[in-house]
Amino acid sequence: MTRGITTPGQLGIEGGSNGGLLMGVMLTRYPSLVGAVVARVPLLDMRRYHRLLAGASWMAEYGDPDVPEDWAYLRNYSPYHNVREDVRYPPVLFVTSTRDDRVHPGHARKMTALLREHGHDVTYYENVEGGHGAAANNEQLAFIGALALEFLWQRLAPTPDAPPAHRTPHDR
Repeated sequence: MTRGITTPGQLGIEGGSNGGLLMGVMLTRYPSLVGAVVARVPLLDMRRYHRLLAGASWMAEYGDPDVPEDWAYLRNYSPYHNVREDVRYPPVLFVTSTRDDRVHPGHARKMTALLREHGHDVTYYENVEGGHGAAANNEQLAFIGALALEFLWQRLAPTPDAPPAHRTPHDR
C-alpha cells in the first residue's frame, strides 16, 4: 500500500482452516487494512474450540482456554471475542461444511450471526457435504472457488468512476 500498488479498498484476503483463523484475526484486529475477507472452514471461537470436534487435540498448539493464563492470551486474538459494535468491518464471506470433522461449522455460524447482529456485510455459505475441505468433489470445489472470486469481485472491483490503484514504473 505504501508503494502505491493497491489500496485497502481493493485488497482482498482469503484463508482456510488455521488460515481462516488468520482471516478472522485480520478482520477483527486490522479491519481498515483490507477491503474484503474470505474465511473458509475458519476457527474463530478460541474460548470453546477445544470442546468441538478435533479441537481438543490442538491444545498443545494453542493452549487450554480453561487455564486462566492461556485464556488471557487467546482472548487477545480470538476473532469471535473481539468483534466490536462500533467498528466498521470489511465485507466477509464465511464458507464452511456441515460435515467438517476438524473445525466445527459452529465457528462460522456464530461469527456470522454476531456480525449480522451488528449490521455488518456478511455472506455465509455452508455446504452440507465435503468435510474439512468444504467440498466433496471437484464440482463443489469449483463452485466454492467461484463463489469466493465472485464475492471478492463484487466487493473490490473499482467502479467506472473510481480511479485505478496508482502504480509506479518500478512496480510493473
